Amino acid sequence: MPDSELNPHIARNVSNSFDEDIGTGDLSAQLLPATQISGAQVITRQHGVLCGIQWFNACFLMQDPDCVITWLAQDGDRISAGQTLCEITGRARALLSAERSALNLLQTLSGTATRTRHYVDAVAGIDVKIMDTRKTLPGLRQAQKYAVRCGGGHNQRIGLYDGILLKENHIAAAGGIRPVLEQAFRLAKPGVTVQIEVENLTQLDEALHAGAKLILLDNFDLANLRAAVQHTGSRAELEASGGITIEYLREVALTGVDRISIGTLTKDVEALDLSMRFNT
Repeated sequence: MPDSELNPHIARNVSNSFDEDIGTGDLSAQLLPATQISGAQVITRQHGVLCGIQWFNACFLMQDPDCVITWLAQDGDRISAGQTLCEITGRARALLSAERSALNLLQTLSGTATRTRHYVDAVAGIDVKIMDTRKTLPGLRQAQKYAVRCGGGHNQRIGLYDGILLKENHIAAAGGIRPVLEQAFRLAKPGVTVQIEVENLTQLDEALHAGAKLILLDNFDLANLRAAVQHTGSRAELEASGGITIEYLREVALTGVDRISIGTLTKDVEALDLSMRFNT
């Protein structure tokens, strides 16, 4: 999804966050005068990759449309522990009400971008794409897909509606690799990718003869990945997937596959440690 199409998703993410955090009103913020103007800074306590500025800004602007946010880093930037990321000035009540939602979104998306950058860095210099999957946090699919891009990774299909991935159960239900591919090719509209998952070299050969151009190699070991690449040549794009850890990611990339999909980029996120402090 292009970044320009994120706005509705950002508004929904922020609104949902406010619903569960603020609910009918922020009782603690009412201890401050309604007219009080305050300033604050956001710092990071960890090294990482920044992501989520649009979500963060939306949180504060929904609470105080007149607040001013000045960013000292941008999405996709590497950031260092102790670094000031932004400065905010606005109504004190609004800053307090928006703080947790804004930080939750910023630190989760920064964590996603940071994890992605670790995997991308691990295959530096090799012509391979690090791909995400649909194993995302509920309600944050588009947000995390954006974070993967900020970390230097690439997006698989967004959901079940914009790409076809034929897995073991699809193949079994349709009666085999060739029948399921023929049905998928008839169904797919222009711009919709058709990918099929295979579990061994025999299935790979069947998929190639049936016209597959995008093939997922599920849980292939290194020897079989190399054999698959040699056998396929330029006939199709190959993607390695299944339990691939960062410890042997580079070895997988060196087999010559075109893509490697990593579910942990989005499902096992460790939020970056960020903090917001009012100016004294």
